[in-house]
Amino acid sequence: MATFTTELNTLLMFSLLLFGVLLGYQIAFVLAGLGLFFGLSLFGMDFFGSFILNFLAVMSNYVLLAIPLFILMGNVLERSGVSDRLFSAIYILSGRLPGGLAFATTILATVFAACTGVVGASVVTMGSLSLPAMLKRGYDKRMASGLICAAGCLGVLIPPSIMIVVYGPVAGIPVGTLFMSAIGPGLMLALSYMLYILIRCAINPKLGPPMSAEEYAAITLREKVRVLGTSFFPPVVLILAVLGTIFLGIAAPTEAAAVGACASIALAFAYKRFSFKMLGGASESTLRTTCMILTMTACATLFVSTFMAMGGGEVVEHLMLGIPYGKWGVFFMMLLTVFVLGMFLDWIPTVLVVVPIFTPIAASLGFDPVWFATMLIVALQLSYLTPPFALAVFYFRGVAPPDITMRDIYISVLPYVGLQFTVLWLCIAFPQIILWLPTALGRAF
Repeated sequence: MATFTTELNTLLMFSLLLFGVLLGYQIAFVLAGLGLFFGLSLFGMDFFGSFILNFLAVMSNYVLLAIPLFILMGNVLERSGVSDRLFSAIYILSGRLPGGLAFATTILATVFAACTGVVGASVVTMGSLSLPAMLKRGYDKRMASGLICAAGCLGVLIPPSIMIVVYGPVAGIPVGTLFMSAIGPGLMLALSYMLYILIRCAINPKLGPPMSAEEYAAITLREKVRVLGTSFFPPVVLILAVLGTIFLGIAAPTEAAAVGACASIALAFAYKRFSFKMLGGASESTLRTTCMILTMTACATLFVSTFMAMGGGEVVEHLMLGIPYGKWGVFFMMLLTVFVLGMFLDWIPTVLVVVPIFTPIAASLGFDPVWFATMLIVALQLSYLTPPFALAVFYFRGVAPPDITMRDIYISVLPYVGLQFTVLWLCIAFPQIILWLPTALGRAF
């Protein structure tokens, strides 16, 4: 293999990676195996030590410590019934609006995205909590299904997104800065979903009937105040406090995540829902998710290290820079590559393999690193809804009733895919949607 050209080795690595994925092997082991095989073949036995060093580097990365802490915070809030109480509170506020339950679901998904940062948890929770309530009240099943799938994906963008925690160190960008840059696109997506629901249900109220006047009148002012005070404000204040300490520079993401995890346990105590069984279940779920992410990170790091050491990054850079239509032609090709990879792979290998290659190319073309990183994250968020491997659709199918078929779900997400493309184009046309908050707080670079 040592006699092969760098271009041929590059083609072989990616071809074998695709072949291994199509055969159904675990992507982490495919990445590690290819990285080790090509490394030993090209550089000899001395390269074996890089596997150990890369693994230790990932395990000792202080920023990545925020991953289990943020996941634990989300798991505790989910298992302690906070999401149930929050949904009831939001519905009381929005029940009289056209599509009030769907409106409440979008708000809840936005808040829950800021709790857990994991798409699977958000989609399953929204599907289990909101879908039965909407179907019971006569909501259109396709509109409800598509909304839950799309709104559940907000966890990719809205901090504390686990994807951003992983992306930051890989791209060499502070995680706190990426948290700030993702706020604009994330809230814009949530707002577009709510406007879409309101407009559709205002035109055709049968799609999402509002709460009846009699039912709404039966809820006293005292009850509304009590629900807001005990069910809405505590989790929202918790989230704002965690993110606020990061945005204002009071604490790094890891320390803020630790505070959030402790505060979520305190909130479970306050709601009288704390138990060691609940904490044990949340901890076990956190351990499983964390091990999966960090194992994938370590294995992908080995693959990328081998790829860059043999000159594969330069091959890709020359190939990309040869694309016509200047810097924007290259940008759209990189965006398309990420989007297509996201349709077939989970976000972890996509981020860990593509970002180290594309980030220096974008920098050489003069793109703002924070804006470019956020655009790739938005593109990856979109891939959760697009076939053939639309992960959000698969998550939702696991909790959907039998009368909602896969065909129904795929059709239901099409309008929301259109909304995501719209927001993507707006972020390209108006970069300040992404950069306004980092710039305002003086932390854009």
